[in-house]
Amino acid sequence: MVDSTQQLESLFAAHLDVLQRRYASALAASGYSGVLLYSGPIPYIFTDDNTYPFKVHPSFKVWAPITDVPDSFVYLEPGKRPLLLFHSPTDYWYKPASVPEAYWTKAFDVRLIEHRAEAREHLPKDLSRVVYLGEPFEELSQWNLCVKNPSALVLRLNYARARKTPYELACMREASRKGALGHTAAARAFESGASEFEIQLAYLAACGQREQELPYNAIIALNEGGSVLHYQILEKKRPHVRHSMLIDAGAEFGGYASDITRTYSYADADFATLVSKFDELQQSLCSSVHAGVDWRDVHLSAHHHIAELLQEADITLCDADEAVDTGVSSVFMPHGIGHLLGLQVHDVGGLQKSAEGGEIPRPEGHPFLRLTRVLEEGFVVTMEPGIYFIDQLLNAAKADSRGSRINWPRVEGLRKFGGIRIEDNLAISVAGCENLTREAFQATTNTRSLESLSYVCG
Repeated sequence: MVDSTQQLESLFAAHLDVLQRRYASALAASGYSGVLLYSGPIPYIFTDDNTYPFKVHPSFKVWAPITDVPDSFVYLEPGKRPLLLFHSPTDYWYKPASVPEAYWTKAFDVRLIEHRAEAREHLPKDLSRVVYLGEPFEELSQWNLCVKNPSALVLRLNYARARKTPYELACMREASRKGALGHTAAARAFESGASEFEIQLAYLAACGQREQELPYNAIIALNEGGSVLHYQILEKKRPHVRHSMLIDAGAEFGGYASDITRTYSYADADFATLVSKFDELQQSLCSSVHAGVDWRDVHLSAHHHIAELLQEADITLCDADEAVDTGVSSVFMPHGIGHLLGLQVHDVGGLQKSAEGGEIPRPEGHPFLRLTRVLEEGFVVTMEPGIYFIDQLLNAAKADSRGSRINWPRVEGLRKFGGIRIEDNLAISVAGCENLTREAFQATTNTRSLESLSYVCG
């Protein structure tokens, strides 16, 4: 469980101190005196009076951990107590949000507003040097703010956001705990023969969150569905035969995400062995990271390790160096090894060269890598190697010189499993990393209940 309310209050106060310094420096460098942060509007469906699920703006929730209240604002001037303008309308169609009373509220001057436009009355008269971050709305043009979403300021804030405060790490540990509870329930549902949709319901109930509260739509793929990287179907019918399940699902606490993937074999010893060996590979990669490591090197190293396993498992017919050099390893692992994680699942600033901007290039031939920075203490990253049996990529390889390096009868025997992905969340330190995911599973999973599953979770 998360730290006590008193501990969280202390951690949050220190977190705000870091934010105050961070924003003061960024505002000074950009020539602004203050910033107005918007939680975001309710997005309406085109030609309809129904809405899409609300998602709060990350720049707002880093200050105020409110994820479900649109049309609210945080106003900040360096050195002053932040102002929270909390939207609480009088309404009988929808239940207004309750006035917050939590571990973090003492840090704010909290004022209620009935309507979004009312926020202007609580702000300084002169906003000519105040910058606005968020989605523009109709009446904003009349507020005479200096500028909206200036790229130089946004780049500075995005770059700094990669380093997590102790408070943020506490939130992410709790998000990991909730995610582990959901994954354990999903594993039991898979074992019992549930459909993808039923597994999703079990996941939601166990982590105690509505679907719209999750940081992203869960990927729950049975059998061949595991070959689709962002599989989205949630089939309601139970499969006639169970081969495997790949589940990529996270949870959220205080606006911070976890992002966890596990792969199960139901009754096939050969695939179970492959999953187990792949878990060992993933753990070896986890043990190799620490502050000062270039994430591009981790990605390239992962390809070499995967190529070795592909040869060992008789999936490829060439050595690891040849598999990497010819692009054979990318047939089986087409995505990046991981990304920054935090207020967003694919958190910002992963390719950024410095606080001023610029981009650190991806390695040649690896266009989907989302992180190219050198790791620093406080970064949280995902480690998510995978191997997949994807028809489009396999067919393309079969048609060119890569085809002679692949054991096609072996591949055909593995297609029904879709693929393997194992993903942990790592908090980087100077000495190594804290594996938030493995520790969460160890704290929440009754492994004896999973003995009949060939499932490796820590």
